[in-house]
Amino acid sequence: MPKTIAILVTLDTKDQEAAYLKDQIESKGDNALIMDIGVIGTAGITADLSRESIAEAGGTPLQHILENPTREAAGPIMVKGSIALLQKLITEDRVHAVLGLGGTQGTTSCCNIMQALPYGFPKIMVSTVASGDTSSFVGIKDITMMFSVSDILKLNPFTRKVLSNAAAAACGMAQTGSVFEQQKSDKPLIGISNLGVITKGTIKAIEHFNAKGYEVIVFHAVGSGGRAMEQMMKEGIIGAVFDYAMGEIADDVWKVLRAGGPERLTVAGKLGLPQVLCPGGAEHLGILVPENEVPEAYTDHDHVFHSPIVFVPRLNAQEMEQVADSICERLQHTQGNAYFLLPLQGVGDYSKPGGALEDKVSDAAFFARIKEKLPKGITLMERDAYIEDTEFVTEAADLLISLIEKQ
Repeated sequence: MPKTIAILVTLDTKDQEAAYLKDQIESKGDNALIMDIGVIGTAGITADLSRESIAEAGGTPLQHILENPTREAAGPIMVKGSIALLQKLITEDRVHAVLGLGGTQGTTSCCNIMQALPYGFPKIMVSTVASGDTSSFVGIKDITMMFSVSDILKLNPFTRKVLSNAAAAACGMAQTGSVFEQQKSDKPLIGISNLGVITKGTIKAIEHFNAKGYEVIVFHAVGSGGRAMEQMMKEGIIGAVFDYAMGEIADDVWKVLRAGGPERLTVAGKLGLPQVLCPGGAEHLGILVPENEVPEAYTDHDHVFHSPIVFVPRLNAQEMEQVADSICERLQHTQGNAYFLLPLQGVGDYSKPGGALEDKVSDAAFFARIKEKLPKGITLMERDAYIEDTEFVTEAADLLISLIEKQ
């Protein structure tokens, strides 16, 4: 069956590109729906969804925007209107993929729109800035970024090839027939946070949950991963949490690589979801550096290089207390329905007995602070085990299952 690809574009500057994309999509047997998110210039071709209709859906008539037009004022209105129209079309099964074109401003607007669309819905952004740091554009949604290489400013032989590839990708994604939806079950989908230093334990947890009839989604706890896990909690996709990795909290205290943001570790408590918490990877930081270069501020810290450009310093006792304080403060929203397990023999591969960053004094300070400040509604359990030990992982997983089955 033919699918419909929505094209997000400013037709005052990218009319040729939009027309070419439309032809490419239709040549593959699918339909194109051009949405004009421009405001000021004259559209070079006719849109299927006009800028007037998008502005109206955004809550402000276009004529009012044009009375004193600025990008700062117009952008949010066109984004809001596009989101409203696309969400309706997606719900009605009338749009099956979205494809955006843009430079810096266009990429910002298109990606803001895409970030509001459902997980699993195909989203492709052809952008002049897709070769750099795209984290602010992608956020925590599954947006595919395609670097245009040349500027997106009228057609040429190379641009035609890039746009042809983008059209083919959008049509292919729309035609897969695969839909992201949780299978009907009386068992909730479990979210698991993970880091490389505790992956063996995570695999054991996955296998144990699967054996008990539960499906899981694992998130790499590098900032975006933890935030995505919590967004899926908000959207009702994830119904229980095995929060096995807390490196995002340590990095957030120092605002470095894996920083999870101020909301991290608060959402499950606010929603009352069953959760089991373990401080995996919370004893070190991840810091981007020039290859194999030790930052001046950490020359007095034990350290390793996780990769040539990811520097990993071991936190000392005082710094570990700061991490514990942040963890406990975030968990104030959790008033029950939760266990916190302390693995006294180490919270990750670097700090286990014999590990490169083993430091029992620092560990002891961290554990003592957690015990002192953890909210009373959370059940604290200490185990003389390493975080990846089979017995530890199995007990933690079974505790989460017990919380789920009490609901």
